[in-house]
Amino acid sequence: MKDAAARADSTARATHRTGLIFGGLAYGLWGLLPLYFLLLIPSGAFEIVAWRVLFSLVFCALIITVTRTWTVLGHALRQPRLVWTMGLAGAFIFVNWQTYVIAATTGHVVEAALGYFINPIVTVLLGVFVLRERLRRLQWVAIGISFLAVIVLAVGYGSLPWISLILAFSFGFYGLIKKRVGPNVDAVTGLTLETAWLAPVAIIQLLVVSSMSGLTFGTVSPWHTVGLLAAGVITAVPLLLFAAAARRLPLTVLGLIQFVAPVIQFLVGVVILNEAMPLERWAGFALVWVALIILMIDMVTSGLAPRRSSLEPA
Repeated sequence: MKDAAARADSTARATHRTGLIFGGLAYGLWGLLPLYFLLLIPSGAFEIVAWRVLFSLVFCALIITVTRTWTVLGHALRQPRLVWTMGLAGAFIFVNWQTYVIAATTGHVVEAALGYFINPIVTVLLGVFVLRERLRRLQWVAIGISFLAVIVLAVGYGSLPWISLILAFSFGFYGLIKKRVGPNVDAVTGLTLETAWLAPVAIIQLLVVSSMSGLTFGTVSPWHTVGLLAAGVITAVPLLLFAAAARRLPLTVLGLIQFVAPVIQFLVGVVILNEAMPLERWAGFALVWVALIILMIDMVTSGLAPRRSSLEPA
């Protein structure tokens, strides 16, 4: 009996450790995305996102072929409500991807990081207004501090931090949809359906870019072409790692390690790209971090994690 209990405990520890590795890798890769997109310059943000959509669809098709799971995709396609829902999810993630790549390629990486720091607060707000959930006192405190942070940042910028807010809300709605359909669709099938919906949009986007400024694919250097081709892998691999981590870790742990990505993005923007951090921006970020600490304390003490967020960055 003791040996069996010891083996079970050892297995649980190993599973937990493996989950942490997978989760850390997923969020680490998401955190380094700005550097990857900068390597794709002189490609513009609209061309990058279009190739990202199309090559993600190709990569998903390859995965499905290798794993012989076309029947799973076929089963999903026979559910019209699921297909339409994934189309809506695709629309939100398209807005998120486009905004994020624009931010990464125009010197707004820090503002993009702020969006993903704000995202858990948005998730809580969606729980109130969409799912009609009641919040605990600490959650209300965190939301109040977050609103104050946005005001401080708006005063400092001279306008609302639109990039941060678009990223936070688009990903918040995407996470809400993904969480509600989560039991019915796996990561690869979901991404396949989303990118299939977005493929016509991506093609139109490429045609527009081609007519206006010309496409850069295949015209810059072999490495640049490889970088664009790898957009599908860069998109899908962190999702698969995250899915593996989600099967092995409690949601509370995932909720805590999700901040690895925006922390890395923040450091990339400040340390590597030398983006400006005036006093008002530090003040705004500090308030957001205080709100997140309060939210994390509430999650841990209540034994709950954000049940509505997919916790997957762009």
